[in-house]
Parts: sequence; structure tokens; C-alpha cells
Amino acid sequence: MRLIEHPRARTWFLVLSLLVLFGGDAWRYSVGWVVWGVVAAAIVAASVLILIQSRHRWSIGGLPYPFVVFMVLATVSLAWSQYPAASALGLVTTWMTVLGALTLAISFSWAELLNGLARVVRILIAASLVFELVVATIVRGPILPWTAQPAVAVPGYDTVPKMLYWSRNELFETFDDGRIQGIVGNANHLGFLALLGLIAFSIQWATGAAGKRWSIIWITLAALTLFFTRSATVTVALVAVAVTIVGLLLVRSRRTERARRVTAIGVVAAAAVAGGTAFVLRDTIFGLLGKSGDLTGRAEIWQIVIGLAEQRPVFGWGWISFWMPWVEPFKDRVIRNGVVQVQAHDAWLDVWLQLGLVGVFVFAAFVLSTLLRAWFAATDQPQTHSREREPYSALSLLPIALMVALVVQSIPESRLLGEYGLALLVIIAVKTKRPDWMVRSS
Repeated sequence: MRLIEHPRARTWFLVLSLLVLFGGDAWRYSVGWVVWGVVAAAIVAASVLILIQSRHRWSIGGLPYPFVVFMVLATVSLAWSQYPAASALGLVTTWMTVLGALTLAISFSWAELLNGLARVVRILIAASLVFELVVATIVRGPILPWTAQPAVAVPGYDTVPKMLYWSRNELFETFDDGRIQGIVGNANHLGFLALLGLIAFSIQWATGAAGKRWSIIWITLAALTLFFTRSATVTVALVAVAVTIVGLLLVRSRRTERARRVTAIGVVAAAAVAGGTAFVLRDTIFGLLGKSGDLTGRAEIWQIVIGLAEQRPVFGWGWISFWMPWVEPFKDRVIRNGVVQVQAHDAWLDVWLQLGLVGVFVFAAFVLSTLLRAWFAATDQPQTHSREREPYSALSLLPIALMVALVVQSIPESRLLGEYGLALLVIIAVKTKRPDWMVRSS
């Protein structure tokens, strides 16, 4: 008997896996790293068992080559790592994420993943809004995580750095530069969850997986959550996703293959011009969103990271995923507002730092190939076995919408290299490459 053969077991496994991936900080802030680690380890153990049980349905040779090469490069970087113990720990967490994501990719259909994602985002958004409301009306002050966290605070500060608070009690200040952080403890993270909610809830509505009334309610709550986070970077990602979806709908509206191809080229060209224009006018755009052109101090962080990367430019310092603030060269290296940073705030700079230019090339191939397959999955009209054309499904927009959101987020954040970012990337890469691997429940 397979571990997740029963429908209820499948649902629980999917939801719990996604809750650990997307709500990691909520777990760690509330019940601690040990409990979170035990739950994550149990899920990975179950994932390995499922992969073994399903070994006749998938193979390492069938995985996307850039993905395999990237994982091999990250693993062998242990040989030249300047912090081998930290690299080993980083590799353990990375492999745990990858094994869990691979299991989800071969065990669940896109429809199941959509419903699971929507359910988890609903839980996290609802919990975040209730959490912030309780803090604002009952606690009436900022609160710290309930459990001990790694040493990221710089000694010598008279007050607790603002970035270390679980909630800053700013729900009623959102119209005056306040930002909510929700149960995940980070405004940008919560904003990205809200963006995923807008994507998932809209596609559920379009496919009929959710009713109109509840879809409108949850879309409204997701939009309000995004507004309350005041995340400029997620707002830019939202615009990018919206433009992509509009462009894809335009392509899909064309009747002939040639017309779709020409329209697709035009859409991509227009997007490139728009992206270039946005980059040139970034100071103005972010100014309108209430942010500085350097993305609130990120430019300074990037300069420090570039300086480190230039010391070992070809193969990097060694894989570590998110930085460990007690390890050199990260210890007290990048400090912002009294807090030691645990990422470069740019996935591409982080890859250069850790795996060098070789790693950047491999990772770019991994991301770009996945992005292209997601695009073609959305633009290629489905056919029956007799080669008759079938109507497009709104569900086929899910992979490309998620990929665009992830790629845009990879510029101001490094979350693409761990937890939910890496997991989504692996799921999309595998499912768009080998949709035939899906292991059915019956």
C-alpha cells in the first residue's frame, strides 16, 4: 500500500508539506527550530519513501539536465568550500527541500497543487490578519518571536532592532508608512504570499474549482494583505504577472499557429522594452511606491556581496543557501539596521558568491529553461489523441504565473535558493519537463 494512496492522506501530506515550506518562519518563531526541524525531517522521510515506492515512474536521467547539474555543482562545492561545516548543513537543508519538491511534482497533478497552494495561502493570510489584529487591539505593542533565534542581532544596541520583531504592531499605521508582517514575520514574504493567493484564487475561479463568492472574498483579502504589507518589490512582481497573463491571453486568442507565434514574439518584445524602460525609470517608479531607487539599502548590500564574490569569482566560496550569521565571511559582514543579514537580497548575486560564475551560468540555464517550458505550456494548444484541438485551460497559466513571480522576486530577494522559492522552481521544472511522471492515487 502506498503511503499517500488514500485521498485524505494525500491532502494532509500536500497541505503539511506546503505549510512547512511557505510558513517556515511562522513555525520557527512560534514552536521553535527543533519542532520545525522534526516536522520537516518527518516530511522528507515520507518523501523519500514515496520516491522509492514510485521509482518505476521516474528516473534521475529524466530530470531536467540544468537542474541535475546545478545540484551536482552545489554538492561538490563542499570540496572547495571555505566553510565546510556550514556548507554541509546548507546542503542538507537544500536536499531536503529538493526531495520534498520532487515528491510533490510526481505525486500530485497541477489541479491538486493549485488547490493545495490555495488552501495553504488562505491559512497563512487568515492567520496573519488575525495575528496582526490581536497584536494591535490586545497586545498593543510590538512582539518578538516566542522562541530563541540565531544570533543575527549586533551587540551593543540599546534597543531591539526593528527588523527582529515578529510583529511591529503597525496594522493601524498602514496608511502612514506602517507595514504588517503577519505570522511569517516579514512584510515582503507576506506580500509574496498574497501575490500567490491572487494567482491561485483567480485561477481557481476561472477553472470552477472555487465558487464566485468565495473567490471574490479571498481575492479581496489577498489584495488587502498585499496593500497592508506595502511591499514595492511584490507590487512590481504583481504588475509583471498581470502583464504576462494579458499577453498570454492575447496569444491564445489567435486562431492560427502562425498568428500565435507572431503575437508571442510581439508580446515578448514589448515586455523587454517595458522592462528596460522600468529599469531606467526605477528611481521614479519606486519613488511612487514609497521606496528609494536602491530598494531600501539593498545597493549597499550588493556592493559588499560583489566584493566578496570577486575574491573567488569562478567557483565561489561554496554552497550554503541562506547564510549562517555565525560563520565567516558572513559574521558581521553585512549589517543593516543593527541586524546581520542572512542573504544577498539578490538570488543571482548569491549564486555568484557561493558557486561563482560557473554556478550563475548553470542556475541561469535552470531558471530560463523552466521559464520557457512554462511559457510553452501556456501557449501550446492542447490536443486529443486524434490531434483535434481542445480549448485552453486557465490551469495552464499557473506555471508561468508562478515563474514570473519567482524570477522578479529573485532580483531583490534570495528566496529562490531555499524553502518555498526553490521548491516551486523544482516542482515547475519537473512537471513541465515530465508531465507523464504524475503518480495517480488510484
